[in-house]
Amino acid sequence: MDKQVYSLISYIEGLNGRTDKAQLVQSVQAKFGLTKDRSVYYSDTFAIRFSSSKSTNFSNTVISLSNLQKFDDLPFIVCLNTPSKNYLFLANSTLITKVSHSSQALRVDNIRGSINGSDIMNALNGIKNEPDNFEELFAMHAEIGFEGNLARLVEATNNISPSGVKYIVSPRVKEVILSAPERAQSFIESPEYAMLKDELDKATKRYENEIILASLIDNVNVRGRVIEYIIAGEDEKLRAELIDALQSGVKRIPSFRTKNTLGDFEKVFDNYNTATDIKTKVMILNSAPKAYNIDKILEFLSLENSVFMFYFVGIMPKQIVGQILISMFQNDLRDTTHLLAHWAGRNSRGVAQFSGQTIDSLINTPNNEIDVNKSKEYLRQLIDL
Repeated sequence: MDKQVYSLISYIEGLNGRTDKAQLVQSVQAKFGLTKDRSVYYSDTFAIRFSSSKSTNFSNTVISLSNLQKFDDLPFIVCLNTPSKNYLFLANSTLITKVSHSSQALRVDNIRGSINGSDIMNALNGIKNEPDNFEELFAMHAEIGFEGNLARLVEATNNISPSGVKYIVSPRVKEVILSAPERAQSFIESPEYAMLKDELDKATKRYENEIILASLIDNVNVRGRVIEYIIAGEDEKLRAELIDALQSGVKRIPSFRTKNTLGDFEKVFDNYNTATDIKTKVMILNSAPKAYNIDKILEFLSLENSVFMFYFVGIMPKQIVGQILISMFQNDLRDTTHLLAHWAGRNSRGVAQFSGQTIDSLINTPNNEIDVNKSKEYLRQLIDL
């Protein structure tokens, strides 16, 4: 998160109890050179909305959902001015529970309604919504984005389920799923594991310069999709177009669709049916990469020979610093995976998200240790969601 966000937080906290809302707005706008859009003030690095109340409980309308969409790729901060203190909350779409006001016609294809202060979460996955945690919370949000939250907000607001089906786990299927940690352990000890890693490493080495260029893309979702396609994409013409755009320095990357499958790279061996999700980690940035859709991972692991892996590519500004191929059940990765419970609904178990710090550590010090019993317990937890 940009240093200016920390300067903003420090400046506003320094004015605790010293200004009313109007004075606070005027002072902050002048200090940071902010542009006004309706009730939102913004710069290139953040957007902020000011509200006021006599207490910490506020139900004021904060922003329309359509206006939030415009700023959702920046840290969107709500400042609640009270007589004694200025309270700050992160209010990006990931931290919104529902849309409250004038939202009867809200649909995925009809964005309307407004968000009240009471719709902002006080915590996400046990992480309090307060300035000390803004960087971690925004990193989690950046991987999901507005589009990733919209269907959830529609369901939560109107009590109408979007499309999708919660995967049904029968007793027989459950047995196969719970044997996945043993399959993973067997695979990483097999010659096939080395073959798969070698194939991915060669593709990464071949396109190293292009991957480094792509790592400079600001939008985390576009950056990840481009690098993943360069490494594992099947359409050579599209790969060439992406590489040409990167090398020529154009700001707009050609639009392209990727298959909405669990893994970016699938390879079938005699005894293993592998799917590998390719993830990039810019080592100087704090991030929380999306892990997987829980229903999709359970459905894949219900296949007899299924093995699901992650291929993490660590990138510094001018070089690739490491690549690792590890199981989803690797101890550190498994134990620090966040289950985003508020994504779970009647038609979904939700999604999982990684800790960026864990990935950094694994890239620097690779290991593929798996505690089979703990991994089975983790799978039971996923099934029971």
